[in-house]
Amino acid sequence: MNTDPRVDAYIAKSAEFTRPILRHLRALVHEACPEAEETIKWGMPSFVHHGIICGMAGFKQHCAFGFWRRGLTDEIARTGVKAEQAMGSLGRITSLRDLPSDRAMLGYIRKAAKLNEAGAPARPKPKAKPALPMPADLAAALKKNARAAKAFAGFSPSARREYIEWITEAKRPETRLTRLTTTIKWVAAGKRRNWKYENC
Repeated sequence: MNTDPRVDAYIAKSAEFTRPILRHLRALVHEACPEAEETIKWGMPSFVHHGIICGMAGFKQHCAFGFWRRGLTDEIARTGVKAEQAMGSLGRITSLRDLPSDRAMLGYIRKAAKLNEAGAPARPKPKAKPALPMPADLAAALKKNARAAKAFAGFSPSARREYIEWITEAKRPETRLTRLTTTIKWVAAGKRRNWKYENC
C-alpha cells in the first residue's frame, strides 16, 4: 500500500476509541482504490489519487470522514446520514457501527476516485457571508480587554462570525454569559472558536 508513516503516527496519538475507526477507514480506502497515496493535509490524514479523494480525522469525542469532490454529498445524505452534525460527509462517528456498510463505503470511495480521474469539479467555495453586527455585550467585553480586542480585530471575518454566532445563539442569559466569558479568554489567547478541532 502507498502508506505514509505520518498517518501511523496520527492514529497512534489519537484517542483510543478512534483508532479502530481510523484504521478501518484507512483499510477501506486502500481496498477501494489501491492506487491512492496517503499524505497529511491540514494536519489530518488524506488520501490522494488524481487529487484528494477523501480525508479523515480523530477528535476527542468523535471521528470524521469526508469526500473532496462534488457528486457524493446528496447520495450519502439520502441514506440518512446527517453530515451537518460534524465536519465531513458522514456526520459524527463514535464507533464502527456509525459507519455505512463496508459495501456502501467501498462504493462511495470508488466513485470518488472515478470523479477525480474524470476531473470532476471540486467542492465549490462557499459564498462569503455578510458581516454580523457586533453584539453590545461582546463589544463591551472586548473594550475591557485590550489583548482580546486586538486579537479579535486581527481575526478573519469568518472567525469573528463564529464567535458572534456562538454568543447570539445562546438561549439562556446564563449560557450567553458563559460563552461571552469563554470567548474573551480564548480570543485573548489567539484561539479561534473551533481551536480544539484545528489542533487535533
